Amino acid sequence: MTLIEIKANKSVRNKKNKPYLRFEKLMAILAVSNLLFVLFDLTYIPLRNFWLQGKIGFLNYSIRVLPINITPVYDFVKGIEPNRYTQEYLDQIAEFEAEYNKLKQENPKALPPEDQLKILRDLSVEMIDTDPFAVVNKTGTLEKIKNDMRMYIFEDKEASAKDSFRTFWSQEYLVNNDIDKQLTFFNNKIKPLIETNYFRPTGENGEFIDYFWLLDLFPAGVFFLEFLGRTWYIKIRHKGLNWFDAMLWRWYDIFLFIPMFQWLRVIPVTIRLHQSELVDMKTIQKQASQGFVASIAEDITEVILIRLVNQVQGSIKEGEITKFLSQTSNQASYIDLNQTNETAEIIKLMAKLTINQVMPKIRTEIEALLKYNFDKLIQESPVYKQIQSLPGIDDFQKNLTTEITKQIYQIVHTTLSSLLEEDPVFDKLLEQLVGSFSNAIGSEIKAKQSIDQLESLLVDLLEEIKINYISRLSQEDVEDILEQTRALHQKV
Repeated sequence: MTLIEIKANKSVRNKKNKPYLRFEKLMAILAVSNLLFVLFDLTYIPLRNFWLQGKIGFLNYSIRVLPINITPVYDFVKGIEPNRYTQEYLDQIAEFEAEYNKLKQENPKALPPEDQLKILRDLSVEMIDTDPFAVVNKTGTLEKIKNDMRMYIFEDKEASAKDSFRTFWSQEYLVNNDIDKQLTFFNNKIKPLIETNYFRPTGENGEFIDYFWLLDLFPAGVFFLEFLGRTWYIKIRHKGLNWFDAMLWRWYDIFLFIPMFQWLRVIPVTIRLHQSELVDMKTIQKQASQGFVASIAEDITEVILIRLVNQVQGSIKEGEITKFLSQTSNQASYIDLNQTNETAEIIKLMAKLTINQVMPKIRTEIEALLKYNFDKLIQESPVYKQIQSLPGIDDFQKNLTTEITKQIYQIVHTTLSSLLEEDPVFDKLLEQLVGSFSNAIGSEIKAKQSIDQLESLLVDLLEEIKINYISRLSQEDVEDILEQTRALHQKV
């Protein structure tokens, strides 16, 4: 197939896959939207203060980042209702402010109505005694309210919270400390904390009422129908699969329509984003896998190698060497696959390489070594010492050793080369030599004393390898190894 045909086929295949890819992208977008909605629902209760007030607080400052209050809309989904105790308190404060503003318009020096202040004092004490915040696990909010009032009135967190509220909602305190300023403080600091309280009824199952499943019913139904369609398609495409096996093919899609463990929908959403090519997860997958490998490679490498060494040690202690030698010496039970003596052939091959290829390359070094030994032998000879003083003896000795060296090298090389020529008799003798040598060394090693000593030495050697080398592998920087692996992949 030519390159043009390959490109043409690829283009046709891509065109065929375009509708399928568009469908995958559409379902991936729907899955992402559903996941975001699920995450919003799961975090709504913990973050309700933010959705209620739209503010982010930092130390003593707060910034409004949400222009609208969405709690009136979504509180119904979570079954949230106003808490009657704190709501009555807030309504009474609003009534008090309206009455005081009306009186102030008629008379700027009018006093705040004492009967309403008494009601506020009683409601404050009742709020502290009954703790209406505890029903929804917001007792900490009440503690903050009490601490803020203590510090504002008495500047002491150890003071009585009830006395703080009684003092604040007294006619004398408000008149002497600028009632408008006091109400501004209360509306900015205390009232927002009280507004965060709510009531959430419990159903017959003992759980808080939650209608989110009604909103999740439509997308869950869509994903359920899609799951059935994909299962049917997989079953007819792959013969021999039953319905259950076809369902397991895309098991992760189950999280998209089951009402439990909704946060696990992140798994199918991530897979769908990758399959639809909306997000390339290859880099993330590669980094995640390499991080996982880096965390376990050290332990796995050490365990595997130690396991291997222990198995070899166990085999040696169980007499595997003796069994092996017995099998190799028993030629009758030995199976020859190609009617060739591999040991003899290997010796001949290595001999040819050494004589024909290696020796010519190191001829100078061999001759230098032989010449040195001949010089040394002649110079130590008593005859040479007697005639050493004669004229021309040194030059004669040097020329003689040089010539002898060259002749010996040539004779040895020629002799060895002639031995490697095709000679059936030589081949037979070599095979007999190898066989006799193997049998002889096997017989000697199989002696009880030799076997025991060999096994002991091998076990000790493996133990030393395990201690000195395998333990050092755990000190190897796995990240460096992974970095070298990445570099190799980039070169390929």
